[in-house]
Amino acid sequence: MRLLEIVLIAVNFGLLFWAVIANRKVGKTFVIPLVVAFGLVIAQVAVEGARWEMIPAYLTPFVLMAYFYMGKRKERRRSPVTFSMQMVLLIMFLLASIAPPWLMPIFSFEKPTGPYAVGSTVYHWVDEQRHEPYSKNSADKRELMVQVWYPAAEGSKGEQSAYLQNASIMTQAISTNMMNLPAFTLNHLKLIKTHSMLEAKLSDSESRYPVLIFSHGMNGYRNQNMFQLEELASHGYIVMATDYTYEAAATVYPDGRVAPNRTDPNLTSNAEYTKHIPLWTADATFVLDQVEKLNRNDPAGRFTGKIDMDRIGMLGHSFGGAATLQMVKNDPRVKAALSMDGGFYGSPVSDKGLGKPFLMMYSEETYNKVMTSYDDVAKQLGGVSREAFEAPRKDYIQKSGYALAGGGLSLLIPGSKHASYSDLALFSPLLGLNGPDPRRDHRIVNEFSVAFFDRYLKGKDDSALQSLAAKYPEVNFKVNP
Repeated sequence: MRLLEIVLIAVNFGLLFWAVIANRKVGKTFVIPLVVAFGLVIAQVAVEGARWEMIPAYLTPFVLMAYFYMGKRKERRRSPVTFSMQMVLLIMFLLASIAPPWLMPIFSFEKPTGPYAVGSTVYHWVDEQRHEPYSKNSADKRELMVQVWYPAAEGSKGEQSAYLQNASIMTQAISTNMMNLPAFTLNHLKLIKTHSMLEAKLSDSESRYPVLIFSHGMNGYRNQNMFQLEELASHGYIVMATDYTYEAAATVYPDGRVAPNRTDPNLTSNAEYTKHIPLWTADATFVLDQVEKLNRNDPAGRFTGKIDMDRIGMLGHSFGGAATLQMVKNDPRVKAALSMDGGFYGSPVSDKGLGKPFLMMYSEETYNKVMTSYDDVAKQLGGVSREAFEAPRKDYIQKSGYALAGGGLSLLIPGSKHASYSDLALFSPLLGLNGPDPRRDHRIVNEFSVAFFDRYLKGKDDSALQSLAAKYPEVNFKVNP
C-alpha cells in the first residue's frame, strides 16, 4: 500500500473507532472529524491517484457522517450487546478496506544497482519485406513495437517512465489474455512508475555498448521483466524488448491502432508451439537488422556508432526463452543467451550442445512437473496413456540436455514458479504466481544475469559467477558436461 493510502485508512478508521467508542452524535465536535476524513480522501486521490481497491476506504467519511447523524439524537447509554455488534461491524469494515489494496498492491521496482542511470525510448518498426500473417490484407506489413532501455548520461533529465505505456489498453489486455480475469482487475498497474527517464541522453562513459534482446512469453508484453531490464541497462547494456504482434497481450501503435492478442487459447502441445517459432525468430532477426541500422545512422542521433555489434546477447522468458535458444543457435550475431524457464520448441539442438555460452534458469514448478511420474498422477489424467504422458517429458529432458551439453550453465531457484522469472510474481499473492519470496527470486535472477553477460559479452572472468554460486548454494548453479 502507498503512503497516503495507509494514512487515509489509519486516520479515518481511528476517527470511526473514536466515534463508536465515545458514542458521538451530532454536536459541536463532529465537523472537524468529517473535514479531516473527507480531506484525506481528496488528498490521496489527488496525489496518488484513485483505484478501485480503495473504494471501501473511500466510503469511511460517509460512514462516519452517517454514524454522527444516526437518529439525530444525543449520546446515550448503549447495551453491551449493541456496542459489541457495532465494534464487530466496524472491524469487518476495516478488514474489507485493508484487504483489496494489500492483496492487489501498487508495487514498486527495486532501484537498479548498476553505476548508470537508465533511459528509455520506443520505436515503431515496419518490416516492408514481410506480410503480416494475422492479416487478410496482402498489403499489410509486419509491424513491431520495440522499447529500449540504456545507460543514461549522468545528470540526465527526463520524464519518469510509467510501467505501462497506453496503460488503459494494456491493463485490460494483461488481465484478460494472461490471467483470464475481469478487464478492470489490474487497472492499478497504470499507477506504477519505473526508474527510467524517457528520452534521456545516452551516457558517453563507454565508446560502445553491448546489446541484449529480450523476448517475452506467449501472450506476454515487452516490459513484463522490468525488474531485470532496468537492472541490465544500469550495468552498461542497451536492452531492447519487442512486443510480438498479435501474440503479445496487445500491441499499441503510435497512431492509436491496437493489435489484439489472437493466439489460440487451446495452444498446448509442443508441435503447436513449434509452429510459432518461425514468426518470433523472424521478428528477432528483423530487430537485429534494425539495430545495425541504428548503429549506422540513428535518426535521433542517440545510438549512432554507440552499439557494439560484436557483443550481442539475447534473453527470454517462457516461449521467449525458446525463441532465444533458436536465435543463439542459428544467428551468428548472437554470442550468448539466457533462457528463463523457457521451452525447447523449434529445430533440435545437436547433442554436442550449442557451442556458445548458454544459461538455463529453471523454476521448481516446471522441474516438478517434468519429474512427475505417470504413476503419481495417473488417476487425474482421465485416461491419458503412459506413452502419451511420457512423450513430452522425455522430449523436454532430452532437448534440455542437448542445449546444455558441452559447458552450458544451469540453475534452479528453490520454491520458484514459472512467473517468478517475470514481473507477474509481484502482481498479487491471490494469483498464485509467486514463490515464497519473489523479491529474493528477482535479486538472484538479476545477479546471475549481469554476471553471465558480463562474463561472456564483456570478457570478464568467471569470479562473479563463482561468487554467486557460493552466495546462493541452494540454486545448484552448475556447468554441464
